[in-house]
Amino acid sequence: CRGELCACENCAYFFRSEDVSFTLTLEAAFFTRFAEWAFLEMASVDAAVSIVNYYTPAPPHLHNQPVYIQYSNYKELRTDNQHNQARPQAALQGVNAVQHGNLGITNALAAEGGVLPSHGSVLRIIVENVFYPVTLDILYQIFSKFGFVLKIVMFHKNNQFQALLQYADAMNAYYAKMSLDGHSIYSGCCTLRIDFSKLTNLTVKYNNDKSRDFTCIDLPFGDGQRTVETSLSTPFGPAVPGALGPLTVTTSAAPGHMTIPGIPGNSVLLVSNLNPEAITPYGLFILFGVYGDVHRVKIMFKKRGIALVQMADATQAQLAINYLNGQRLYGRVMHATLSKYQTIQLPREGQEDKGLTKDYSNSPLHRFKNPCSKNFQNIFPPSATLHLSNIPPSVTVDDLKNLFTSKGSTVKGFKFFQKDCKMALIQLGSVEEAVHALIELHNHDFGENQHLRVSFSKSSI
Repeated sequence: CRGELCACENCAYFFRSEDVSFTLTLEAAFFTRFAEWAFLEMASVDAAVSIVNYYTPAPPHLHNQPVYIQYSNYKELRTDNQHNQARPQAALQGVNAVQHGNLGITNALAAEGGVLPSHGSVLRIIVENVFYPVTLDILYQIFSKFGFVLKIVMFHKNNQFQALLQYADAMNAYYAKMSLDGHSIYSGCCTLRIDFSKLTNLTVKYNNDKSRDFTCIDLPFGDGQRTVETSLSTPFGPAVPGALGPLTVTTSAAPGHMTIPGIPGNSVLLVSNLNPEAITPYGLFILFGVYGDVHRVKIMFKKRGIALVQMADATQAQLAINYLNGQRLYGRVMHATLSKYQTIQLPREGQEDKGLTKDYSNSPLHRFKNPCSKNFQNIFPPSATLHLSNIPPSVTVDDLKNLFTSKGSTVKGFKFFQKDCKMALIQLGSVEEAVHALIELHNHDFGENQHLRVSFSKSSI
């Protein structure tokens, strides 16, 4: 095991680099292959600092999986609690048996004094405190660690994000529940509550962002339209940074931002089923800019109903998918998913483009350039009520109503904020009307360098 990470349990291995040389012992807490995270106590603070500094630029790999190392809040580990150690050890044995096809799975349960479960293979998953978007692909990446996932269906019920997930084997469902129930996907949020469903089989009609049958990749997308690119081309879907790798993703000081170590992720979106007669790069820039800073937009030259949108990072890309996929835009239901491309290439000099590719990297309209901006705390789904700000004192209620009416909107309500007349709420006839109005009127010039700011509101009038 010398000179490399060892996969053996309770094994001391020797680590050597140009500046650091020390011995580490992996004790009973080494169950990363099951729970995806572990605590490791070093001999000294200096040793801990050395290993973090060494591995942060280039994470080590264990069984072809990256291992992310960061400091813990615990000062020391206690390994004398046999009751708490029995469950992880039994789980480790169980998942090893699943991964290696070992039929003697009952040995793992015997360590807990348990018996073979009589439940089915379908889990009911509730995600509490959904601060960051949870996609079907994230759920797949998390739960596929414990066996072959056949089907996933996501939905909202009783104001909760829920999902049903079917494994190929009931034992896979048992070990997934035993490991993941109560864990959070990201630090302090997106907590998993897992139970066994009474259903024995899931029926999936469409393969899209809300439901998927991994055993039948030829199902329609739904709405009579299927995206050109889709993760269904492979049964394993795209790699989603941060999800269970490790399970907990740290959040940075800026509210609404995630720091995902090691993997930059994909920030380019594929947007399809657009109205080619109405859509423009600027319109997509303004709309997607509500959920992140858009760097580039490209409408396909030969297929004007399809576009690529490059966000500032993978987190903003996921937010945009979560809030805009399925939204009606210019009479069509828009589909948004991750693209296979990592960046949008600008047209070469002399290449025919007709203004369909635009670079907005240095635009002054980015909402999230300032890490302390309140915009991070005011990200809401599209709604019929818009929040208006930066209104000049000379602009009246009638001026604003007439402005929105001139863009085809039906104004159903309006009110200024009592404590700040520079801000107001305006309620339009529908969510689609509000989306169109936001695209048309965000950054509207009132004159004398006074520009209107428009965003979606969670309130209603």
